[in-house]
Amino acid sequence: MFCPFLENREEEKMINKLVAKIKETKAPIVVGLDPMLDYVPDQIKKKAFDEFGETLKGAGEAVWQYNKGIIDTTYDLIPAVKPQIAMYEQFGVEGLIAFHRTCEYAKEKGLVVIGDIKKGDIGSTSAAYAVGHAGAVQVGSKKYRGFDEDFLTVNPYLGSDGILPFIDVCKEEKKGLFILVKTSNPSSGEFQDQLVDGKPLYELVAEKVAVWGESHMGDNYSYIGAVVGATYPKMGEVLRKIMPKNYILVPGYGAQGGKAEDLKPFFNEDGLGAIINSSRGIICAYKQEQYSSFGAENYADASRQAVLDMKEDLKKAFVK
Repeated sequence: MFCPFLENREEEKMINKLVAKIKETKAPIVVGLDPMLDYVPDQIKKKAFDEFGETLKGAGEAVWQYNKGIIDTTYDLIPAVKPQIAMYEQFGVEGLIAFHRTCEYAKEKGLVVIGDIKKGDIGSTSAAYAVGHAGAVQVGSKKYRGFDEDFLTVNPYLGSDGILPFIDVCKEEKKGLFILVKTSNPSSGEFQDQLVDGKPLYELVAEKVAVWGESHMGDNYSYIGAVVGATYPKMGEVLRKIMPKNYILVPGYGAQGGKAEDLKPFFNEDGLGAIINSSRGIICAYKQEQYSSFGAENYADASRQAVLDMKEDLKKAFVK
């Protein structure tokens, strides 16, 4: 199940691959694979439960098959997917197996995988997280890759101690990070907007991300990126100026209230520099009135149409 370690198996820096895929698809879109069991159509759950029972293994199988269907109908339209690990951890080990299978299958289809893990801890713990999700672990005389995502989301609250181990592994593996700067949730301002020496905390974090990014560059963009919510476009404009060479992962579009018109500040003049996440708006499209004609049987086709509609909608952000 887990991959043996291969030295320098990926010659290209992953940030260059991500940018190339965005240009190729003309879609700065990442599909958030954040499955709840309630999202999974009944026919998929029935098949999984018939085989494995109403067990954690049955739930993991249902989630995996659900994800596979969405990947199969969207992989040619998008550059990346972003599985959120908590949605899999709720099913224990079987959920983590589904997470790993999802990551591996997405990569087989040529997609970039952003592991939405939001980890960050003291140095030794962050190092272990980094190895488990982006590097290779030593087992006797051999090395093995764990979850092996291409990018990771990380939490900077513990400071450089918590971030530098991730940067070290990403540098070695030619992978990348998206560091939480200004998140899309309503209460983010309780801490992130607090003033420190006259500046909001999120600006200080952005300044640090920009510094880290300067010394960890791909061809045109750094592989040290940032997470900035679509629900705060004015802040996004400020942060784009602070971090001109850092790619920005933008959650909050669609279900959380972010609109395409609000996304223009997140992009650079070259039409690049940001990738927009949509989770429920795509993976649960079949539950929405405008896609109800697809029905649960064709949930994946509804997801494909939702991606096409999002791609068209993003033209309002003047994406080139």
